[in-house]
Amino acid sequence: MSFYLAMEEYIARNIDVQDAFFIWQVEPSVVFGRNQLIENEVNIDYCKKHNVQMYRRKSGGGCVYADMSNMMLAYVTSSDQVCLTHHKYVSMVVQSLRKLGIPAEANGRNDILLNGRKVSGNAFYHIPGRSIVHGTMLWDTNMENMVGSITPDDEKLISKGVKSVRQRVALLKDHTDKSLEEIRDFIVKDICTDSLALTEEDVEKIQEIEKEYLSNEFIYGNNPRYSIIKKRRIEGVGLIEARIELKNNMIKDIDFKGDYFLTGDIGAMCNSLKNTELTRESLTNILPDNISDVVMNLKKEDLVSLMAE
Repeated sequence: MSFYLAMEEYIARNIDVQDAFFIWQVEPSVVFGRNQLIENEVNIDYCKKHNVQMYRRKSGGGCVYADMSNMMLAYVTSSDQVCLTHHKYVSMVVQSLRKLGIPAEANGRNDILLNGRKVSGNAFYHIPGRSIVHGTMLWDTNMENMVGSITPDDEKLISKGVKSVRQRVALLKDHTDKSLEEIRDFIVKDICTDSLALTEEDVEKIQEIEKEYLSNEFIYGNNPRYSIIKKRRIEGVGLIEARIELKNNMIKDIDFKGDYFLTGDIGAMCNSLKNTELTRESLTNILPDNISDVVMNLKKEDLVSLMAE
């Protein structure tokens, strides 16, 4: 998994092509978003006991489980328009599945559904001039590992046990007589017009990038000091958790965790909030009006309400 995450980044930064698309499969793994706390999202003890690998990615969104019975898809393109790129990617995949007679449809945020059930979850991030969208596609999966390795947030309406999770997700194998390999090959041929092979030099450079993904510092992250936590799930945005170090009601440090999607520089926004009084008026004055340029679909008044209440 870590090699492929590093490969996406390498291609985005170094390979001069307009668009790139690829599919891979991995041994049992959980992958969580860049703004999530591993202890909130992953059952670490279960993963270690059952040999489920744990990785952090550089995109936002939530925690997913993957194994050899599903596919990981990635799309890299020359664009700064993250939301448009995400829509284009989801549309391409949906159309490919429909050509196979699979009744796929996109929902309003980041998923692909089959008859109202989730078959694919996707996330994205961008670097200057390039955007990356990637996600999962369930053909089949080990439901016990999926339930056991992921620790859902209390606010999410995810039922307990394999049976109820099975009622929330769709599997491609139940909607087609095509094998995973046949579906994988069809999607690649349908979306791609050419292929590009990595050189030995490319692989070596990817492995250098991969070292960051494999480091404990990146996987486990740093938990800054905080005095209070403000937490809410916002429709169309996701879970946002503001962790604030407060002194005399002044913000000394702040960090935002959650499964939201970034569209801009949240670090700059956090820095602007330092030494600001934690009041509705002060927050309203300091925060940018177009917060959706930083966090997808987030409204200024919603963030102010979250922090000030």
